[in-house]
Amino acid sequence: MMQMDLLQSSNDLSRPIRRSARVYRVGYQTFTEKNLCVRSEHNGIPYYTTRWDALCPYIDISPELIACAKRPLIVYALPPDSQYGVPINDRYGLVDLKSQEFWGDQRRIRKFGELSKRFRQFRVETEVVPGSNLDLKAMLEMGSQHFENCEIAVDEIEGFLDYVRNLNVLIIRCNDESGEQVFVDVSILMPKYDQIYGSFCQWNESYRSRSPGIYACLAVCEWGRDNGFGYYNLGPVGDYAYKDLFVTDFQPIYAMALVPPQHALWNDPTSPLFTDFPAGTVNTLRRSSRSESLSETSFRAEWVA
Repeated sequence: MMQMDLLQSSNDLSRPIRRSARVYRVGYQTFTEKNLCVRSEHNGIPYYTTRWDALCPYIDISPELIACAKRPLIVYALPPDSQYGVPINDRYGLVDLKSQEFWGDQRRIRKFGELSKRFRQFRVETEVVPGSNLDLKAMLEMGSQHFENCEIAVDEIEGFLDYVRNLNVLIIRCNDESGEQVFVDVSILMPKYDQIYGSFCQWNESYRSRSPGIYACLAVCEWGRDNGFGYYNLGPVGDYAYKDLFVTDFQPIYAMALVPPQHALWNDPTSPLFTDFPAGTVNTLRRSSRSESLSETSFRAEWVA
């Protein structure tokens, strides 16, 4: 690994360091300087996220990742036990799969019964596959329409494949009586956190009235309960009212933004710097009381867009 002297001062962190196509590892992730970042934009203003941003939880950070990344950089969903990142203005919604109150709640019993009845005549198949068995072709077969609708780039799909190469993946497929696909749901099994993480669900628009996405959540919950997992992580809850039916617990979402003070994102009050990050937390690296911030003087013309 590269030496920690890459991070001798906050000024070192203000500019990406150009390196060869060396492969770095941190957590479940591998990256090179070339494939690490994915270009994103807000109202036409460009910035960068990592290639795991769209489909993966708990993105680990290392000094090498910070040094290699393009700027401005926003990394969402850092691990809860990481030293990096700050809490943002959204939370993960967790389902306590072992909670008697969850399964015994009368409203849920009624709603879950209604959902199950709508899908009773359909064929639901569940399988656990090693993530290393998946490839880009398999991912596109399961989620191409979802990826198109959500503007998920091939780089981010490849980021998912990188992330799960040493993890198992839960795949639930539902087909109607004629064999037409109703939905396919893909989740990452994360025993380290006693969680199932919902990565994506692609569902057939023809069956919208049956709420296939919500039923898929129920199917994952039932599988997780029966297979000893503690929690189902539904991802961010801020814009998804349907998750209220399931969520029993909330977990902070940690993130990190490294953005030069002159960048156009600062001039748009609807940008993630304002909607996602509490005031004063952009350019803060660490979440401890000794948080290390990048001062304005450390941002110079070397930042690349």
